[in-house]
Formats: sequence, structure tokens, C-alpha cells
Amino acid sequence: QVQLVESGGGLVQAGGSLRLSCAASGRTFSTYAMGWFRQAPGKEREFVGAIKWRSAFTYYTDSVKGRFTISRDNAKNTAYLQMNSLKPEDTAVYYCAFRRSYISELPILPASYDDWGQGTQVTVSS
Repeated sequence: QVQLVESGGGLVQAGGSLRLSCAASGRTFSTYAMGWFRQAPGKEREFVGAIKWRSAFTYYTDSVKGRFTISRDNAKNTAYLQMNSLKPEDTAVYYCAFRRSYISELPILPASYDDWGQGTQVTVSS
């Protein structure tokens, strides 16, 4: 019932910046959290960060702390991933995800999410 549309991916040089957007539509009235994941060729899907919708509390994986920032626009039902100081190892397909209901643990696993965006390619060149 929730559709997620991602945008903002592309090619950027190392040290550059990129902002991804994820617009949610449908049954978004019970949003608990939106998360960001990435998957590089031959690797498992990796948690990047997430935002709790009501409080806007954010948390991140260690490899992106200090470089990436997640924010939300509640009126637009949109989450953003601002990526600064990009490195070649950040190259991956980036996915946004939606969780509907409360969970006691931080939702850092893919199985914790109910709906997913289509993914957007981010490529960082040396």
C-alpha cells in the first residue's frame, strides 16, 4: 500500500556530494521509520542509516558517520539522504525503505521494513 519513489542518484567524483530523495505515497499515516540501504556488486545489502518519523531521531552505520545526513520533510512524506565527502567505496545501488509499525529494537535489518523503493545508482569515481 506504500509506494516509494527514489531520485537523485548519479556519477560524482571522490570528495563530492549527492542528495537522494525518497517520496512515499499511499498508506503513510502510520509511518514509524524510513531507512536507507545500499548494495554493491557481489556484496550483501548494507544498512546505511534510518530516521524515526515522529521524533526525527537518526542513526547511522559507522562507515558513513560524519559524512551522511538523513532528514525528512513531513509535509511531503519525503526522506532525504545527504551524502558528503563521497568515497569510491560508497559506490552502490541505494534503496529507501518504509516501516509501518513500532519495533523495540533499532530497525537496521532489511527484514524490519515493509516496503522498498526501486533503487538508485550512486557511482563515485577516483
